[in-house]
Amino acid sequence: MSDDAATPASGINTPEPMSDARGRADAPQPRAATRQIRLGMSPATALSIALAGLALLGIGASLEWYPMVIWYALALVLAVATAADFFAGRALRLPRIKREMPSSLSLGVRATVTLEIENRGRFQPRALIHDIHPIDFAAPRLPLQIRITHGTSRYDYDVRPQARGDAHFGQVHCVLRSPLGLWWNKTLCGEPALIRVYPNFSAVSRYALLAMEDRLSEIGVRKRRRRGEGSEFQQLREYRDGDSLRQIDWRATARVRKLISREYQDERDQSVIFLLDCGRRMRAQDDALSHFDQALNAVLLLAYVALRKGDAVGIGTFGGQERWFPPVKGHASINRMLNQLYDLQPGLTTPDYARAAVDLLNKHNKHAMVIVVTNLRDEDAEDMRAAVHALTKRHLVLLASTREQAIDQAISVPVRGFTDSVRVGAAHSYIESRKKYMDALRAQGVGCLDVLPGELSVELVNMYLALKARGAF
Repeated sequence: MSDDAATPASGINTPEPMSDARGRADAPQPRAATRQIRLGMSPATALSIALAGLALLGIGASLEWYPMVIWYALALVLAVATAADFFAGRALRLPRIKREMPSSLSLGVRATVTLEIENRGRFQPRALIHDIHPIDFAAPRLPLQIRITHGTSRYDYDVRPQARGDAHFGQVHCVLRSPLGLWWNKTLCGEPALIRVYPNFSAVSRYALLAMEDRLSEIGVRKRRRRGEGSEFQQLREYRDGDSLRQIDWRATARVRKLISREYQDERDQSVIFLLDCGRRMRAQDDALSHFDQALNAVLLLAYVALRKGDAVGIGTFGGQERWFPPVKGHASINRMLNQLYDLQPGLTTPDYARAAVDLLNKHNKHAMVIVVTNLRDEDAEDMRAAVHALTKRHLVLLASTREQAIDQAISVPVRGFTDSVRVGAAHSYIESRKKYMDALRAQGVGCLDVLPGELSVELVNMYLALKARGAF
C-alpha cells in the first residue's frame, strides 16, 4: 500500500479481529454529531512569494527601469486580490468530518482509520487534513493532501499503535486553501475519541487454531503422547496396542468379553496464579516490544491454555502498579483479564519479592501453581530465596525470568583485543553466576526458566504442559 497520497475508499479495511477477548474489533464506533472550531486565517506560501516578487519589482521601479506607476498598479491589484481572497476563503463553508475506526486496537498491529468528509459548499477547495492521533501511534500517510469534492468522500489512512492503554484522538485539523491560494483557513472538525489498545493477542488465536488442528508443534509446543494416562478418570474405551496392563478394566472386559481400557485425562479444576513483575527492569527493550510486553503476552497465552485445560487462572502484579485478579474458570475470563491488564505499565521501582509472596499468601491460601514472571538479577538472591521459602510451603512455584539479549550477543562477539576479552569474560561470568543461582532454586523444588523475552511464551506453555502431564500439581 502506498503512503504517498490518500485515495478515496468505499469502506473501512479493518484488520481481522484476533479474538473475542478484544471485543468487537470490527465494529466501528457510533457516529457523533460533528462540530467545527475556527482557528483563523493564515497566509499561504503563494502570498509570501507574491509579496517578495512585488518587493523586487519595487527595486526595479526605484532604479527607474520602468515607470513607478506600473508598480503602484501591480501593488493595487495584489492588495485587492489578497483582500478578496481573504474574505472568500473565510466564507468557505466548512466540511463535516467524521472518523470511523475499530472499537479497539492491538499493540503493533496495523489498523485502518477512515475519515468521512462531507462538502456542503459550492466550491471544491484543496485541503490539508491531519487527524490528531495519539503521539505513540505511527501514521505515515498523514497529512492527507486532497481536493474536497462535492458530496461525501471517504479517505483511509493506517495507524500502528506502539504502546498499550487508553489512546486519545483529538479533533481533525482541516486547513482549507482559499480560491486564489493566498490564504489558509484553519479549522478543527469532528469529535475527539478514546480507544483502547490491547496486547497483541494473535499468539493466543494462533494457538487456538493449531490446537484445533492438532498442529501445536508449529509454534514450538511439545505435545507429549500418552495413551490414556493421567490422574483423573475420563472414560472407558476398547483396548489399543500400546496400552499398559494397569489400564485394563477387568470387570468391564469380562462383561463385554473383549479388552476394555480406562482412559484418564490431566487433572482439572486446579489453580494457576501469575505473579507479574511491574518493576523497572521489565522496562528493558531488546526489539519492538519491551520485556514487560513480552511477559504480558506470555501470561495471556498460558492463561488461555490453562483455562482451556479446565484450570482456574488468577493474576497478581507487584513492583509497581498492584492489581489482583482472583482465580476464576471459564473461557470468558480471558476477556476480563484483558480489560484489567491492557493499560498496565512497568514502573520505576525495584520489585519486593518477599512482600509479593506474603501478599499472595494472604489473598489465596489454597494449593496452586504460582508462576513468578520477572527479570531476575544476582542482587535479588536473598529476597527471592525468602519469597520462594514462603510460597513453597503451600504452592508449587515456577520462576520465569527474562534475560537481556545483549548478554548473549556479548559472548558471541569475536575477541580482537583486551577490551573485547574483558567484555566476553564478564558476560561469561555473569551467565555462570546466573546459572548457579537458578540451579540453587531448582534444588529447592522450584521450576526455573531463564530465556530471552521472545522465547518466553512457548517455553512457559511447554513447562506447564509437562507438569500437567506428570500430575505435578
